[in-house]
Amino acid sequence: MPLAVHHAEHHFTSGNFVRDIVIGMSDGLTVPFALAAGLSGAVSSNRLIVIGGLAEIAAGSIAMGLGGYLAARGDAEHYDMERLREEREVIEIPEEEKAEISRIFQSYEVTEQEASHVVEGLARNPKAWVDFMMKFELGLEEPDPKRAITSASTIAFAYIAGGFIPLSPYMLTSNTTYGLMMSAVLTLCALGIFGFAKGRFTGTSPIRGALQTVVIGGLAAGAAFLLAKWIS
Repeated sequence: MPLAVHHAEHHFTSGNFVRDIVIGMSDGLTVPFALAAGLSGAVSSNRLIVIGGLAEIAAGSIAMGLGGYLAARGDAEHYDMERLREEREVIEIPEEEKAEISRIFQSYEVTEQEASHVVEGLARNPKAWVDFMMKFELGLEEPDPKRAITSASTIAFAYIAGGFIPLSPYMLTSNTTYGLMMSAVLTLCALGIFGFAKGRFTGTSPIRGALQTVVIGGLAAGAAFLLAKWIS
């Protein structure tokens, strides 16, 4: 008798966390880099560049974190509102809700007769019925109650971590030109590594992800530097 082989499936389940890091880190690398490059084209004092960069990192991390918090709270409120509506509908119009379940199964090529057993089974369990409708009719997953705080802190800290990379060379030298060159090399390398890692985590092409982040960051910094140089 052949031995049963245990099949273990490995799926990436930290999508929200990675998304928050991507949002915070990509902006944290790009915006302070562009700001520092722009200031380098207008002033010759590294102290002013560092002060401006630190102020931007502080403001940017708060703004980005607040944006993540509000987005997560909005998702949670939307889920709660839709769940209340579904709970009312399974009580007030149960036959229509049963028909909706049947239509969902029919979209997967399950006949109405085959689906009827599942429909009646779900109808005997109102909570499972609502859970099913939330997931398969509306495509909504119940959000983590701690999601808003976690999202805000993850985005904010990722922004801060990313922001210090382009700013650090200006802290270590008094020469603005040298600081700009080192900042550009360090930040573009960081953007490339970040884009590559993002591609690996999200299942897209790592090389394409690296090239995209490097090009976007380089264009933003170049535009800021040239504009500041032209104005000054």
